[in-house]
Amino acid sequence: MTETNFDIVIIGGGPGGYVAAIRASQLGMKAAVVEAQHLGGICLNWGCIPTKALLRSAEIYHLMQHAGEFGLSAREITFDLKKVVQRSRDVSAKLTGGIEMLMKKNKVTVFNGYGKLNGAGAVSVRKSADRNSEKITDLKAKHIIIATGARARTLPGLVPDGKNIVTYKDAMIPQTMPKKLLVIGSGAIGIEFASFYRTMGAEVTVVEVMDRVLPVEDADISAFAHKSFVKQGMILKTSTTVKSLETAKGIVTATLENKDGKTETLKVDRVILAVGIVGNSENLGLEGTKVKVDRGHIAVDEYLRTDEPGVCAIGDVVSPPWLAHKASHEGVICVEKIAGRHPHPMKRANIPGCTYCHPQVASVGLTEAKAKEAGHKVKVGRFPFIGNGKAIALGEPEGLVKTVFDADTGELLGAHLVGAEVTELVQGFVLGKTVEATEADFMHTIFPHPTLSEMMHESVLDAYARALHM
Repeated sequence: MTETNFDIVIIGGGPGGYVAAIRASQLGMKAAVVEAQHLGGICLNWGCIPTKALLRSAEIYHLMQHAGEFGLSAREITFDLKKVVQRSRDVSAKLTGGIEMLMKKNKVTVFNGYGKLNGAGAVSVRKSADRNSEKITDLKAKHIIIATGARARTLPGLVPDGKNIVTYKDAMIPQTMPKKLLVIGSGAIGIEFASFYRTMGAEVTVVEVMDRVLPVEDADISAFAHKSFVKQGMILKTSTTVKSLETAKGIVTATLENKDGKTETLKVDRVILAVGIVGNSENLGLEGTKVKVDRGHIAVDEYLRTDEPGVCAIGDVVSPPWLAHKASHEGVICVEKIAGRHPHPMKRANIPGCTYCHPQVASVGLTEAKAKEAGHKVKVGRFPFIGNGKAIALGEPEGLVKTVFDADTGELLGAHLVGAEVTELVQGFVLGKTVEATEADFMHTIFPHPTLSEMMHESVLDAYARALHM
């Protein structure tokens, strides 16, 4: 018979859950994961990974269309949407299979089903989320971690139908390429889809309720990205809301309203809703426990503990930012605390964010505006891609690296980037923040030439009026 008594049971096998299970095993604990659908969660199956595969296809398609700029020739450039989507699904399947192997390697028991609390130290596993569904087994554990993730948010009057009005899941597996597309929301998810579909030829309109696209990013980066998107042919409508969506004969009529109350209608083939997420905190047996839920997300302390003894929660089901790497790190912190180790609580200012549109956007820490609001006297450095030899050689001369330092202490408060491969570059600044490097540390670091990373150095130098190539 399958063992049902464990040191730790994790409900959810996404980036938070499976990493927590591996770390628990490494620390000598007997761990189990209860997963309702597929290991890897939304990230590996319907989020981070498959979208990057789609965007890679779009990137190559874009480069092929500009082959002449590199002295190359390409004729009759087309794409097979079915094959583009299939490659994305194949990449996802390969990684999901890899997670299964990791579970076996680390002796983590996986139960396929829906887990819910069933009293102190107990988890019931059923075939569906319905409390009356057939029971698979009951598990016992001193420690339980809820890692159930989140789902796409919908708004009143903006309800997906899976065909003409869709969320990220259906947007990832299109059977046809829309001629006209409306994307509601210009955060990372919305802009990534807008970038993919625009590059592949769709007419794309993005509607954002805030006064600028990518509203959580630094204002300079947001403005730079805005210009780039418009140059690519996107239509961006900021300070605008979508009041209603009506579908008839395959055409969606959207009614938009701007900040002045002026309305307009827009007819499109498809609408992608990218208006945030809702934590999967229902049907978990939280009734009668001390676990607190705030607007769909579970409240936890700095070590991911809920108010219910023995119950923790990590990942998208808890507080923002809702990112896979944040979930994984929370899983490690949570398990190490359970094991009696002394992990450092997560510093949210050190969590990087990346958006894989074209051009890419990445950041860590405080924006210039937020730094000033927090009372810092700041020094700000900027360096453009056009001043970097590697960027020009790559044919990617459009971009910007911006750094924000505390003028008194030299502490790096934030770094904000837009341009080619900045999602890879940002980790240098993340490491700098983690080890509390100052401007002097960055200045004294030798950056290899020719690389895009030299712009990181130059941006720091510029903050102190020492830039060498600008």
